[in-house]
Amino acid sequence: MSFNIALSGKGGVGKTSLAGLLIRYLIRHGKSPIMVVDADANANLNEVLGVKVENTIGELREGLLGRAGQQPGGMSKDAYFEMMLHQVVAEHEGFDLLVMGRPEGPGCYCFVNNLIRKYSDELSDKYPYIVTDNEAGLEHISRRTTQNTDLLLVVSDPSQRGIKTAKRVLDLVDEIKLNIKRTALIVNRVVGELDPALSDLIEQEGMKLAGWVPADENITGYDLRGEPVFHLPDDSRAVIAFEKILDGLEIA
Repeated sequence: MSFNIALSGKGGVGKTSLAGLLIRYLIRHGKSPIMVVDADANANLNEVLGVKVENTIGELREGLLGRAGQQPGGMSKDAYFEMMLHQVVAEHEGFDLLVMGRPEGPGCYCFVNNLIRKYSDELSDKYPYIVTDNEAGLEHISRRTTQNTDLLLVVSDPSQRGIKTAKRVLDLVDEIKLNIKRTALIVNRVVGELDPALSDLIEQEGMKLAGWVPADENITGYDLRGEPVFHLPDDSRAVIAFEKILDGLEIA
């Protein structure tokens, strides 16, 4: 059975960068192969990881619908989709990446979406760990796409709005009774020390802080140069702090 980790949070908090560092952490702790799912419609986890993506599930879905049920050689739609799904997975040392993308055209996607869930589940059973980088906001929660999760990492920036968004995520998880075994709040991009006012707000909201990650000029530089954050030096402040948090969460 796979150990499922998902990341959530509002846009611009550095969630995807932390997802990349999480994958790096797991690989270094011998937990590969990892199934990595980029479920953000604005998919860029591959850039953080330094992986080229040729196709997405969204494109596969559009192509399948566009064929109007006419698969090569009389294949069933199920068999054709399964064959194509394996071609969508981008293989890399230590992990495989599946990018969901988004549908572009109108129409009913119910049948194809059911195929995606079915075969994604079959693929994921082959991996000891699954890491899912969700889209910003609450949509993935309300659509129940973050389910059967062992650990949900809710990422915030050092702002009251970010903390309150994190609280809404956690409240919604409880409200719709998702099967999430553990949740952890992480405050990212902290300059200096975490403001005591934010610590008080977190306590007042009844949340438990797993830790905070400092703003890191290395990440800024890598982003500016288009280099994968996955390859940050070991002595980067963000790497050291985040790996300490992950050690405390005992995920590896």
